[in-house]
Amino acid sequence: MSDTSGSLKWHATLVACLLLVATRAFAQSPQDSQKPDFLTRYSFRLSADALAIDDVHFSWDTHFGGDLDIVDYVAGRTTIVADYEAILGQERRAFDPEQAYYTLEVSSSYRTKYVEVAGMLHHVSRHLSDRDKEYPIAWNVLGGRAISAIEMGKTKMEARVDGGAVVQHSYVDYQWTASVDVMARRPLTARTGVFVHGSGEFFGVDGSIVGRPTQKGGLIEGGVRIEGRAGALELFAGYENRLDADPVNLVSRQWGLAGFRFLSR
Repeated sequence: MSDTSGSLKWHATLVACLLLVATRAFAQSPQDSQKPDFLTRYSFRLSADALAIDDVHFSWDTHFGGDLDIVDYVAGRTTIVADYEAILGQERRAFDPEQAYYTLEVSSSYRTKYVEVAGMLHHVSRHLSDRDKEYPIAWNVLGGRAISAIEMGKTKMEARVDGGAVVQHSYVDYQWTASVDVMARRPLTARTGVFVHGSGEFFGVDGSIVGRPTQKGGLIEGGVRIEGRAGALELFAGYENRLDADPVNLVSRQWGLAGFRFLSR
């Protein structure tokens, strides 16, 4: 993939088409039906985080994307994910889009009593906005995932663990990836609640390329959630160590953050 306008338009069109399909799906739990069904669940999210860092290249982190269960076959489900992330700075203007991430994924799972396990193909490509870059920055991960949820009184916890081999890469030294994500939610009233969310990621690298060790990053955030009739609003603050935030020089960055997130219910 290159940074030509055609490549960017293709990725943006694909993300938009997947999200359009998602918004027309039936919003129900994968386990609401005891027989196989088509388009059984979707989730949409839109967020913007203000970044606290003394660097004109990083001011805002914005996301929009969603995931959709194409088919639920009772024993498991097949899911697609599409996400677009834009990093905005202040180098050339007040809101200067500097980077774009495109994430696409397909997975199929199997449900057990306590955990859902899945195989996945995960793709990420990174682009610079309004800046020259003739080479692609991208990688594909073939791996697996485990998802589980437990309730402790009024508190509900969800955990996800991913891992896989990097089967294709361009201008990165990644060989494998692993991540863990934990979310804890507790209601306060019928329409409000609080949450704490933490994640960590690890990128195994080929030391012969740049000569650096395994890369580690993570995020911790907490906030309040307000439920509406058709969606929810989350207000949050936190801290992140972003791996290779500078994609050209492969340099990580750390920042505080505060923002909002709109989600479908």
